Order: sequence, then structure tokens, then C-alpha cells
Amino acid sequence: MKIAIGNDHAGPDYKKAIAAKLESLGHEVTNFGTDTPESVDYPDFGHPVAQAVSDGNVDFGIVICGTGNGIAMAANQHQNVRAAVCWTKEIADLCRRHNDANIISVPARFTSVPQAVEMVEHFITTAFEGGRHATRVGKITCS
Repeated sequence: MKIAIGNDHAGPDYKKAIAAKLESLGHEVTNFGTDTPESVDYPDFGHPVAQAVSDGNVDFGIVICGTGNGIAMAANQHQNVRAAVCWTKEIADLCRRHNDANIISVPARFTSVPQAVEMVEHFITTAFEGGRHATRVGKITCS
């Protein structure tokens, strides 16, 4: 599986741990994030991840910032992107099953690194249920 990851200054340690886990499972990870804690602007790292998902160049995206909200808002500006802020593995499961989310947004200041790794594992292994949820997902994008 191909996965893009991007983060601001709140997420280098999260990104490193998540990417290491994904690569150990045989996934290809493309890094669009910063590697330092120096202050940067989250849209600069969320947009490339979202574009890769929108273009179909990767299967999933992972974005990380302090709250998970700002970078998710930036990602959700792209066509065919459904970025969901997750703070538990249960929410990661539900946003995949019910919302067909294709980007998980991790709030680094409100989750631990092990928790984030676990959420990502659940996210990429949970299938969309379709059915009644497909009708709802089809109504998300404004044309």
C-alpha cells in the first residue's frame, strides 16, 4: 500500500514512529512533513498529502498537527479527500467504515505516539461499509 504522510512542527516524532511501523509492515511511505520542531505552517504539509490522495497516487494519507484540525481543514479543500480528525482507534475505525475517510488527521498534542500508531493501523486496515453510508458520503462534496 502507498501512504503519504505530512506534519507540522508538532508531529516529527509521530511521523517517524508511524512511518517506521508502516514500513515494517511493507507499506511504501512518502514523507511530505517537516523533520524538525521549528515552527512551520501546517497547510504547506497538508496540501501535498491531500493532492497525492486526490490524484490517486497513494491509497491513504496521514496528516499531523497540534490539534489535527488545521491540517485536516487544509486537506479537505482538495477534491475526493475526506480527512478525519481521530483521537481514538474507535473513531479511526468509524471514519473509515461510515465516512470512507482517506486521510487520518492526528492531534499530536492530544494523543500519545503509541496511540497514534495504533489509530493509523486501524485506519488503514478498516474497510468502508458502503450501503447506506455510500449515499451519505456521496452528498459530502459540493460541486
